[in-house]
Amino acid sequence: MTETGALLILHGKQALNEEVRAAVARWREAGKELAVRVTWEAGDAQRLVSEALAAGYRTLIAGGGDGTLQEVAKALLDSGAQADLAIMPLGTANDFARAAGIPLEPYEALMLLEQPAVAVDVGEMDGQPFLNMATGGFGSKVTANTSEELKRMLGGGAYLLTGLSRFAELGSARGRFHGPGFSWEGEFLALGIGNGRRAGGGQELCPHALVDDGLLDVCIVPAAEDTVGTLGTLLSGGLLGVDTVAVTTRLAWLEVEAPEVIDINLDGEPAATQKMRFAARPKALRLHLPVDCPMLSGVPDR
Repeated sequence: MTETGALLILHGKQALNEEVRAAVARWREAGKELAVRVTWEAGDAQRLVSEALAAGYRTLIAGGGDGTLQEVAKALLDSGAQADLAIMPLGTANDFARAAGIPLEPYEALMLLEQPAVAVDVGEMDGQPFLNMATGGFGSKVTANTSEELKRMLGGGAYLLTGLSRFAELGSARGRFHGPGFSWEGEFLALGIGNGRRAGGGQELCPHALVDDGLLDVCIVPAAEDTVGTLGTLLSGGLLGVDTVAVTTRLAWLEVEAPEVIDINLDGEPAATQKMRFAARPKALRLHLPVDCPMLSGVPDR
């Protein structure tokens, strides 16, 4: 950390979280400066990042779920500032944090500030950045249609329940995929373009992705006669499950063309287009991660 200390950008729903308050108090009692700002409405995260950088803070903490992380990371990337980012996972799914091995307990998450930040890649679709994953087809629909109430009741299992309940509505999309040394065309049920590994509350679409290799992991789940069996395998998670039903590759960029609009979800942000280009933006962000983070090169999966 710099002499200015760190600033926590906290999602408004977590303002009365006693664990967060205790963690902040304990951190300050240890003689470390930690300021807190709370979001209230759309656009607040971007504004708070700008204000923090103008005030001299060079260590920011995203306190919330995957959406808060996306907003803070995007604002930091857009600023072009040389600043470090840490994560305090407080959401339902915490897909990126769980895959990276970031502690879910607030004080333990703050302890990662003691570890030097490392340069990590960021994915982008037509210039729009995403830290974790872009999903398309069924995966994006599950994420978009899982209610907040169900997520509160069931946690990450809410995504699985939503997916199982929507099998009858499923339809495949058609796409043409092209990248360095890779080409595939056909009907697909789900698509994952991963800088991270998980999306939709635990779907490990890209279970081998690394955040510092300059590459994106691609997972295409082709349409099949046994739709329920295919997506049941996918939603149940696990390395073997994905590997048995998907076309996978790892590359620096990927172009996708489709005869009809494809719904895409970029770290929770919806988009829809027929032609898109995905690319890795190497070493674009400095992030505080565990030394044994399985998404770093040279660290074995746990």
